[in-house]
Amino acid sequence: MTVSLVAKAGVLLMFFGSTLYVHLRGKARLPMLRQFVNHSALFAPYNALMYLFSGVPSKPYLDRSRFPELDVLKDNWEVIREEAMHLFDEGYIRAAEKDNDAGFGSFFKKGWKRFYLKWYDKALPSAQALCPKTVELVNSIPNVKGAMFALLPGGSHLNPHRDPFGGSLRYHLGLSTPNSDNCRIYVDGQAYAWRDGEDVMFDETYVHWVKNETETTRVILFCDVERPLNSPLMTRINRKVSAFLGRATAPQNTDDERVGGINRAYAWSKRFSNVISGQVKQFKRANPKAYRVLRPVLAVVVAYLLYHWLF
Repeated sequence: MTVSLVAKAGVLLMFFGSTLYVHLRGKARLPMLRQFVNHSALFAPYNALMYLFSGVPSKPYLDRSRFPELDVLKDNWEVIREEAMHLFDEGYIRAAEKDNDAGFGSFFKKGWKRFYLKWYDKALPSAQALCPKTVELVNSIPNVKGAMFALLPGGSHLNPHRDPFGGSLRYHLGLSTPNSDNCRIYVDGQAYAWRDGEDVMFDETYVHWVKNETETTRVILFCDVERPLNSPLMTRINRKVSAFLGRATAPQNTDDERVGGINRAYAWSKRFSNVISGQVKQFKRANPKAYRVLRPVLAVVVAYLLYHWLF
């Protein structure tokens, strides 16, 4: 066995082991096959390190009192709500109009909408202009790396998923909510119902899903908060990785704002897949028997090419 083959086998084993660990973490799980092809699997080795060195317990919901710096957001929730509702009334909280939001692209189909305030390096110019008080509050907390207003209409839901990056934790502050147990998030199967002026911290790399079974739109402040780590070295590494990913996934609220490379690539892939999907559907309708034969053949070809790439 050559050194190259041993190295490839080691990488494959590390990927498989860490993905399996992420899959088995918690009680709620994605289907096994979906987990291994899901984008969250790409970060499984990195996330395993984040869990190993985490300065907070490994559980779905975290004690918000361990993050006293976030008190300033809760204490000023009415100020934040006023700016959020102005944006809502003016139609600024919306889906990505150019399909260039890789992180949340699948949510838009459910009516979920957002307006970015800050994304890892600095506040977005449109946010500074339209909601300066909220931006000032968010910028006063160094470990808040990303922030947005997030909207979910009544009668909608988000399917079970896990976020890919374990270097951060998720913070929600209720702004304008149904104030009902019928509008809730489930993190690893444990329910939390949003209330105006109340907040919650959770680990978004656990499987979670959302149901708004009311007729009222839910608007919250949604933040990514740096995960506390026990190792100064891992903290520095995590900040470097977070900064890189932040630049690569830079979003926009308005057309004149910069878009990161990953989001540009995602927009291109969406356009390409729409073209290919249309052609495949036409071929399927015109040649149903050939389609049934060629589909498994294509899967075998892809598996063959993948095997030879790895080994």
